Amino acid sequence: MRLMLLTGLAMLAFAANSVLNRMAVGAGRIDPVVFAVVRLASGAVVLAVLLAWRGRLWPGWRGRRNGVMGLLVYLFAFSAAYLALDAGTGALILFGVVQMTMFVGAVMAGERLPLRRVGGAGLALIGLAVLLAPKGGAVVPEVTMAVAGVGWGVYSLAGRGQSDALAATAWNFLLALPVGLVVLMVLPGAWTWAGVALAMVSGGVTSGLGYALWYRVVPQLGAGRAAVAQLSVPLIAALGGAALIAEEPGPGFWLAAAMVLGGVGLASAPVFWRR
Repeated sequence: MRLMLLTGLAMLAFAANSVLNRMAVGAGRIDPVVFAVVRLASGAVVLAVLLAWRGRLWPGWRGRRNGVMGLLVYLFAFSAAYLALDAGTGALILFGVVQMTMFVGAVMAGERLPLRRVGGAGLALIGLAVLLAPKGGAVVPEVTMAVAGVGWGVYSLAGRGQSDALAATAWNFLLALPVGLVVLMVLPGAWTWAGVALAMVSGGVTSGLGYALWYRVVPQLGAGRAAVAQLSVPLIAALGGAALIAEEPGPGFWLAAAMVLGGVGLASAPVFWRR
């Protein structure tokens, strides 16, 4: 039960990131590059303060390459995609690709994937295919979000062997920040105070603290189950988008979401029942 509650809280944080990004970038309150860097900086500051308060602000740069690079790819691609995608659709693309990335990682790591879990993941991916069936027009935002999904999958896989979730998350943010600042110098953009405020909430609360929690539960879930559990986020994001920014998903989204969540339940429920 405790694992289920912690995982659910992390999923709420992830969904909030989609809604906050859409409210800021999608509404033109801030450039996506600026949003990503403010989000990164805010998360780094909050996490560094927590580490210092705990008295363990130790140098943790070794073995962080995959986590740092995955985080950077995710942050910038995620913000850019939300220039056009609504919150729920973007989240569904993101975590569908995350699942594929993490399942590949699970297979490469030799993790056992029961047939029931594979079947659940397959059902979820069919739901994703229903959502993304060709409708005409450019698919650049969808591809950009898929890139973000690969980045987040790599980031999540990098967290499997971490014994100190808070420290690992903090150092990923701190080490990624200089790179983010360089990108911002090369690609500066417009911003408003409202957009900056939304980015700070996304960085300091739903990203920094949310990711620390995620790094804590990933080792208990395993890569395969962690990948499938994240597919509950699109429904939460869609409901948040409808409630807060009047983005009403169409019937196609809800059909896809039903299949996705059915797959999530089939593949991930046993891990909760055992605890």
